[in-house]
Amino acid sequence: MLDSKTLHEKILYPVVRIRAGKAGGSGVLIYSQPDSQKTGKFINIILTCEHVVDSNIIVKEDWDAVLKKDRKKDFFEEITVEIFDYDGSKVISGNATQGDIIAYDKRHDLTAVQLHNFRPMPFVATIIPKIDIENLKVFDPCWTSGCSLLHSPFSNPGTLTFLREIIEQKTYIMANAPSIFGNSGGGLFHGENGHLLGLTSRVTALELGFGVDIMTWMQFSTHPDRLYEFFKEQELQFLYDPADNYYEALARREKRQKDALRSLLLETEKLDPLLKPHK
Repeated sequence: MLDSKTLHEKILYPVVRIRAGKAGGSGVLIYSQPDSQKTGKFINIILTCEHVVDSNIIVKEDWDAVLKKDRKKDFFEEITVEIFDYDGSKVISGNATQGDIIAYDKRHDLTAVQLHNFRPMPFVATIIPKIDIENLKVFDPCWTSGCSLLHSPFSNPGTLTFLREIIEQKTYIMANAPSIFGNSGGGLFHGENGHLLGLTSRVTALELGFGVDIMTWMQFSTHPDRLYEFFKEQELQFLYDPADNYYEALARREKRQKDALRSLLLETEKLDPLLKPHK
């Protein structure tokens, strides 16, 4: 089991509070590395649930100069991220910074946010290595850590209770560590090594009359397999692979976007003869 100091550093300190429009929730700092192109600056990235920042993601029709027509594009509004400083267990300050959404996926309910804070972050969550996922067991100790009801971060202990739950074609891992509204985007951590297993994303609710009684012992987090699927699909392997880096990832993402746009242009030309040059 982890000692008190390690619990603070691995499970509590990396958690942040998020405010996005009228919504709010939690996030987990998963990356803080020197910026290879900006001396003295660090690249800091958090992970949260897509539904926490959904109001700041706007999809609308906009003119595309390449396609010569309107097409749907993503527009992102900045979100506010509060990073907390501690003296042991005591919060001594909460520092707000803005962040830019750099990747999101509604299907996985995941979003990566790059902070405007460029100083080094000393406490970063470590994602469970891919090869260790298959070794997870029911009854493994775990912790949830987040900002329930937008409180400053706090943690709750429990155990893993079900390893692979399918809900609406999405894979979750279930734990009985308490979690309620506001914990969304916070972390589910392994109690023996402190690895981040997933993000708290939903709880089971039972409607009673005019109220809602939250059964917090049925708590579901993003399955760790989905974290890796998201990283691969969004070209974010640098978040866990030291052999990769931020700028190479950006180049890959831009290439994929250009290739997708080129394919769309070719498909549009096939379907719309008016776009083809006249002989």
